[in-house]
Amino acid sequence: MIERYSRPEMKRVWSDESKFAKWLEVEMAVCDAWVKLGVIPAEAMPKIKLARLNLKRMAEILKETHHDMTAFLNSVAESLGEESRFIHLGLTSSDIIDTALSLQLIEATELLTQDTKELISVLARKAIKHKYTVMMGRTHGIHAEPISFGFKLALWIGEMRRNLQRLAEAKKVIAVGKISGAVGTYATVPPEVEERACAKLKLTPAPVSSQIVQRDRHAQFVTTLAIIASSLEKFATEIRALQKTETREVEEPFGAGQTGSSAMPHKRNPELCERICGLARLVRGYALTSMENIALWHERDISHSSTERITLPGSCLLVDYCLALFTSVMSGLQIYPKRMKQNLELTKGLIFSQRVMLALVDKGLSRQKAYELVQRNAMKSWKGNRNFLTQLKADPEVTAALPPAELEPLFDYQYYLRHIDDIFKRLGLTESQWKGSIDKSDELAPRSI
Repeated sequence: MIERYSRPEMKRVWSDESKFAKWLEVEMAVCDAWVKLGVIPAEAMPKIKLARLNLKRMAEILKETHHDMTAFLNSVAESLGEESRFIHLGLTSSDIIDTALSLQLIEATELLTQDTKELISVLARKAIKHKYTVMMGRTHGIHAEPISFGFKLALWIGEMRRNLQRLAEAKKVIAVGKISGAVGTYATVPPEVEERACAKLKLTPAPVSSQIVQRDRHAQFVTTLAIIASSLEKFATEIRALQKTETREVEEPFGAGQTGSSAMPHKRNPELCERICGLARLVRGYALTSMENIALWHERDISHSSTERITLPGSCLLVDYCLALFTSVMSGLQIYPKRMKQNLELTKGLIFSQRVMLALVDKGLSRQKAYELVQRNAMKSWKGNRNFLTQLKADPEVTAALPPAELEPLFDYQYYLRHIDDIFKRLGLTESQWKGSIDKSDELAPRSI
């Protein structure tokens, strides 16, 4: 299922072909550096550059060596002949593996950055379109005060922009190479080789390393992806809550011929958002493993290696998938303003309680007394399913301070949206920025309930 949504480019980044091609690229960069230092004869380099890897042959050798780097080197050597003695000169396996891994992580980060920008673009168009679409704001799952659906999406935009910054920081942290030998002391390969090879690969040399690039870097990368996955879970959870039958303010796309249940033909389940929520848990698990990989014995052991073969490609593929999936959900999201309005009116005006209380305070009542008066009438409205404004008008203590002519204007939904423009300006969300690209597909009346 991941293959359906993950970019083909992301799958290629983590393919064996890509990984081993990068191994060879790093080997070539090191050879080039040795040439510059006069250790490898310049006339040997054209032949060295003819080096090729035969994946089938490497697999055959691996069955004997049980070591992927020696299998790789033996396969490459078979394509070269005498010049093969210059390949891997002074290096240890992790010089190649970790430096090539950084190249893979950089490519993956660039794709995830593109994914994130696409989601922000979709969210921005929806937010602007529904900037003034009034709906119920809820705290603890209970009606609080009105907001707009565009405001809800603006919150998500701000969060995804922070995730973009986190990706940029993670990319910078992981964009290092390590060509420093068996325990990082440059005993068999001088720092100049590392500097030249990394420059050719457009990486920064790790200022200090052991046999490996230190795994706090990788932990920061995977933890960043876990935060992004958690943001997507947060958004998907909100869609799921708003799609509940009792609420029904939005629905994720539901195609013709799609079914929601083998037993109940009426079912329209938020299964895409549920999928995102489940996969986010998996990515967070990978983040925990990546943090546990930081602690290794002495200058290195390989307890991290086996897990990284799963966690690094897995987290990239899953977050790429979830970003694409949620972008698709938001692009086709069905939004029902009429149902939002119906839900606003469920409590018969109780959501204006704070406005009434503040108006009483403004009239000179203590806050405690105003709260008591409003709560007393609110509880009567709750229990008797009565109109809150009518209840207030019938209370002489309330009307002594606020006559009906002053009470009625307080019950205005638009009052709560009067600063929405300011919020959107802070985010730089302007209609002119997205003119002509605002989707019309969600302009649907709610289905009969």
